[in-house]
Amino acid sequence: MRKTITLTEETQPRKIQRADVAPAEGFSLVVDGHFKAHYDDEKAAKEVGAELFGRFPMLQVLIYDAATKTRSPLQ
Repeated sequence: MRKTITLTEETQPRKIQRADVAPAEGFSLVVDGHFKAHYDDEKAAKEVGAELFGRFPMLQVLIYDAATKTRSPLQ
């Protein structure tokens, strides 16, 4: 017997962010030289970065600003 599978919802295409390409807008976390998460405002990026650094102090956590294309350490 074969069961038929019906899709109830259409799947949305995923927005894939490559870790080796710098984002064009917003702020991103850079952990040990790799782009990780993307945020729209700097405050959110700093909060998550500080929480991550608090749990894992051996990591190098930077905030990347796409507008100025600079990386700054957490304060």
